[in-house]
Amino acid sequence: MAAPQSPRPLTLSLSKGREKPFDKLRVSGVWEVALAFVLLLALAACSSRDTGQGAGADWPSNGGDAGKTHYSRLDQINEDNVDRLGLAWEYRLGTGRGLEATPIVIDGVMYTSGVAGRVYALDAASGAERWAFTPELDMQVNRTVCCDMVNRGVAVHDGKVFVGALDGILYALDAETGAVVWRADTRDGSGRGINITGAPEVAGDVVVIGNAGAEYDVRGYVTAYDVATGAQRWRFYTVPRDPALGPQDHPDLERAAETWDPESRWDVGGGGTVWDAIHYDPAFDAVYIGVGNGNPSHHRRRSPSGGDNLYLSSIVALDPATGRVKWHYQETPGESWDYTATQPMVLTELEVAGETTPVILHAPKNGFLYVIDRRDGRLIAANPIVHTNWADRIDLETGRPHLTPANSDYSQGPRVSYPGTPGARNWHPPSFNPETGLYYASVLEMGNLILLPPEPDPFRRNGLNNGVALIFTSDLVAALATLPPPVRQAVEALPEMARVREAPSSQGLRAIDPLTGETRWSAPSTSWQDRGGVLTTAGGIAVMGSIDGSLRFYDLANGHLLRSIATGSSIMAAPMSYEVDGVQYIAVMAGWGGGGYPYVPRDSAAYRYGNAGRILVFRLDGGPVAIPEELPPLQPAPEPPAQLTGVTPETIARGREVFFQNCAICHSNQHRSITPDLRRMQPNVHAVFDRILLEGMLVPNGMPRWDDLLSAEDVRAIHAWLIAEQRATRTRELELQRRGEPLDAPSLAILSNY
Repeated sequence: MAAPQSPRPLTLSLSKGREKPFDKLRVSGVWEVALAFVLLLALAACSSRDTGQGAGADWPSNGGDAGKTHYSRLDQINEDNVDRLGLAWEYRLGTGRGLEATPIVIDGVMYTSGVAGRVYALDAASGAERWAFTPELDMQVNRTVCCDMVNRGVAVHDGKVFVGALDGILYALDAETGAVVWRADTRDGSGRGINITGAPEVAGDVVVIGNAGAEYDVRGYVTAYDVATGAQRWRFYTVPRDPALGPQDHPDLERAAETWDPESRWDVGGGGTVWDAIHYDPAFDAVYIGVGNGNPSHHRRRSPSGGDNLYLSSIVALDPATGRVKWHYQETPGESWDYTATQPMVLTELEVAGETTPVILHAPKNGFLYVIDRRDGRLIAANPIVHTNWADRIDLETGRPHLTPANSDYSQGPRVSYPGTPGARNWHPPSFNPETGLYYASVLEMGNLILLPPEPDPFRRNGLNNGVALIFTSDLVAALATLPPPVRQAVEALPEMARVREAPSSQGLRAIDPLTGETRWSAPSTSWQDRGGVLTTAGGIAVMGSIDGSLRFYDLANGHLLRSIATGSSIMAAPMSYEVDGVQYIAVMAGWGGGGYPYVPRDSAAYRYGNAGRILVFRLDGGPVAIPEELPPLQPAPEPPAQLTGVTPETIARGREVFFQNCAICHSNQHRSITPDLRRMQPNVHAVFDRILLEGMLVPNGMPRWDDLLSAEDVRAIHAWLIAEQRATRTRELELQRRGEPLDAPSLAILSNY
């Protein structure tokens, strides 16, 4: 861990930007001069504006304030002096995995989470470590973790720091020492693939946590625990259970069960995990939860006779005392496209028809930006912010989408659906700025080809059960040649292919009017995988990181890029801001990962410099950022062992099939992946390959065992295919090296940055 760097002395000044309210002041006498002088003194003495929303000197929640606006009232750093920003300190986290949390700062102490639920308490002015906590993990949990060992943050309340560990344990830590006050096992005893990547949420005297694993075999739920003792208060499942088992295990699920076929795929669990987006609203004493996608993916495979499938893809308002439903609004009825509603919510007030209205602003994966009345769940506005072809509009009277199944129902053949499964929006936090009234967020314009196998797959316990194949439009044209001829012909005949060829993807930061969906300005990002969380401030700036390693500062008025600071670390998490002893800081966690984490983009800092995770904190007149050394040149794959005895082309084909069904979500077999490239295994690894998969030799290192799902024959076939791949890779790369050409030609990304 690097020693914190001491900040340079701060020179306080009143920038010309902060004088803008007085640019047109006409002074004609002594009193006017005196008044102007008093006003300027008051302005210089204040480090924040009192707008009623946003964070001040502290940043007490992962969204900054109760509304999670990711807006800071601080304005010491502003559009006129961002060129003076430099590094105050950095803290190295000792991990090469994804970092998605937004730190919390209270009374000069920064609290944040890292990989798998590690927690750090640091001096917010210097970066000096006060304490660190590493949970004891059952690393077998990685079998059912789709999207990296990330963690999106902590909650701090009543002298405790709350964090959910990857393996499903919720911890309450002493905020002063990091000692464990209590721990609660949030798993429901079903043995299904439950894990935690989201932040807990304190709601009065309870702390609420959800889970992930919908693509595997999970039936989603949230649980509330007593803040003081950790005792379970209540649990709310987001989808019903098999009605053949008797009455539902929650009274509000009886109504939900009516929206499911009684013969649904209850064995798979149904999905509906709440892996992010838990938000307490003290004004109406409600906990809003954003519910995830269904499983299996296609509606008709999941619930053959149809139905809305409540509470999938819904916002549900729960009573924090009882866990009972106050209201719900379903954004994607009959969800079939991985359109989760787990994306971050913002609570604020807007003028609607002349009335100040308490609202939720929510842009889920499905491509619409919703404005919902917090009092009763009434839909106020819903406008598309990207191209959508699953629905062309939302009926404001009924709240229901007008579906366009001819474009998007892939049970009728291959379809290119928009948005794609990465979503128009995802976990990357947006910011709502009350001064401008605009919603600032990274937005992705991209679809994907979805293919449905002819027959449903059998249930696979603790295995992927979504039952679809995907190719993103960014890769679709290049991938056409790999498709079977009948499938290729069907895909090329789709009307959406014209859009795919013309504009495979686009992405960037947008400033959006929440009531109309109109984009006021946009600033492009480097590639479709380049999405980040956003901070806006009273200093007139929007701040967002990039996977290329830059931290970017934009003018709120027009999106003009004011400053870009090279850090050498890929950034996805949302920046935040706080003040200690009159000095404003901007902090961000830096590290590539999340969904599709092994597919490291070639244009990313992680690909060029490696993926050493760190916290970077900036202030005016700080120092330079230390850029990591570039990674050494790529080398050809090592010589593989001789092929296994008795291997046939059928064995190798079987190994490829089993690998892509089970292993490719974690092993991309690409250069500079953050998980091992299995085309480059050394002899000692080949020698124990079977033991790693069937006996769990490397479970403590994070590689789970597979003997419950894969047979010895399956493992042997995978190994045979990997040996063949390693030989082909070595032959190809040696030839490229001989010709003096790069070894890392572009390749398809199956998943990325979910």
